[in-house]
Amino acid sequence: MPRLHATALVDPKAELAADVEVGAYSIIGPDVVIGAGTVIGPHAVVTGRTRIGARNRIWQFTSIGDIPQDRKYGGEPTTTSIGDDNVIREFVSVHAGTAQDRGETTIGNGNLLLGYTHIAHDCVIGNNTTFSNNAQLAGHVTVGDFAVLGGFSGVHQFCRIGAHALIAAGAIVLQDVPPFIVAQGYPAKPHGTNNEGLRRRGFTANDILAVRRAYKTLYREGLSLDDAKIALAQAATATPALRALVEFLAAPGRGIVR
Repeated sequence: MPRLHATALVDPKAELAADVEVGAYSIIGPDVVIGAGTVIGPHAVVTGRTRIGARNRIWQFTSIGDIPQDRKYGGEPTTTSIGDDNVIREFVSVHAGTAQDRGETTIGNGNLLLGYTHIAHDCVIGNNTTFSNNAQLAGHVTVGDFAVLGGFSGVHQFCRIGAHALIAAGAIVLQDVPPFIVAQGYPAKPHGTNNEGLRRRGFTANDILAVRRAYKTLYREGLSLDDAKIALAQAATATPALRALVEFLAAPGRGIVR
């Protein structure tokens, strides 16, 4: 049986794995599913049509799965989905999707969301990302695997953050940030590549060198974006690590930071 504090309010219709823990004064709604090994701290609210996977640690005063902060929302049955092995710290808020988009807000596996992070409606978060304190996403944002968002950074709606990108503390992102790029400032501008992050993720020295050369192709050689895409596609044939960058640039978006 789940370990429920005497003051926790867990709806009988909620589905909790046998070893789930729910802390004091927390509220779990009727359409919530929580997987094995997940711990919900005190004073948390998990509501809406929300599915949470295994071995997550959700700290006190979080709000997961509530209705989106969107004037267009009219009570549609939208959802929130969180994977496995995530750490969601104090006062984090994650809102459900909207019918006007994909209808679901999705968080993958192994992510670290520090205090006061906000994930708005219809966002898609990959795996192993890090959100520092007060990182804020508007609606419809996509964040790739291993991306890092610094404290008090903000991302405009519909923007994309590529895999292994680093958003500096206090940056305001108004356009897409390609994979591997460091972005900082208001509005955020490119400031080199996330070399240390790539080393930590096991990229080889040759891969990192290729990423740095790709940055020069994209930002320092005076090429048009179309010409840079062609050059990067050619480089990716010799360095598969660059394929993520090529695919990102080929997809539609808000235009990349320049």
